[in-house]
Amino acid sequence: MLRNSFIFLDRVSHARESRIWQQNIHEWNDFLAATTIKGFSLEAKERANTDIRLFKQAFLEDDLAFLAEKMPQQEHWRMYDEYKSEAVFLDIETAQEYGGITVVGLFDGEQTKTFVRGINLDKKALLQELQKYKMLITYNGSSFDLPVITKYFQINPNIPHVDLRGVCSRVGLVGGLKSIEKQLGIKRPESIKHVTGHDAAALWRCWKATGDRDFLDMLITYNEEDIVNLKPIAEIAIKKLWDKLRNVTVCSSMGQSCTL
Repeated sequence: MLRNSFIFLDRVSHARESRIWQQNIHEWNDFLAATTIKGFSLEAKERANTDIRLFKQAFLEDDLAFLAEKMPQQEHWRMYDEYKSEAVFLDIETAQEYGGITVVGLFDGEQTKTFVRGINLDKKALLQELQKYKMLITYNGSSFDLPVITKYFQINPNIPHVDLRGVCSRVGLVGGLKSIEKQLGIKRPESIKHVTGHDAAALWRCWKATGDRDFLDMLITYNEEDIVNLKPIAEIAIKKLWDKLRNVTVCSSMGQSCTL
């Protein structure tokens, strides 16, 4: 996906990218090798060549800050296939909406790691953990999780970030995380399948009021389900979105109208 993308080029929209693909220019080297490309003046083509070479070099050198800056944020999902083995799925719980963070859950695709306020959650430990990864994946993280983390810990990871809410919306999967799970047939354990974000805040209050570890364990289990379920959602939704973009190109090249 990443090597086939031209959306990071100046003035290249989805429609213009599709027109590039229609000319059998399917990846960066194709673009660089072409003498001319319809829709690009010679000067614009040369500028695009330079931008592609810079982006390609940054990719080869793992310059994640450069990639995150140059690729439009809503298109960071195109980097998923390249970095999914070094990505972390993140979700937070708070005492109330935009209130203090109670739990930060991280999932590297195999194991979960949970940071709990008053036990092991602090800025240094969280930053050290996040620095291990090359991509961050959330659901609604652009609007909630990351702003809250930045507010309370002054941490703003400068790596590609995939907010699956936007990806899902673009392929017709709308609603909150639990709704998306149901639409994709992802099931939660019976013990927590009816627990909501509001319940998570209540579980924290109960834990603090009573010291009963069962409340905290249920909160942690709820958070772990949130982060673990992000992986199959990412696998399904990102593939659907890429297929949708590429299918539009195929239909357009055949002069057909596509309904997606």
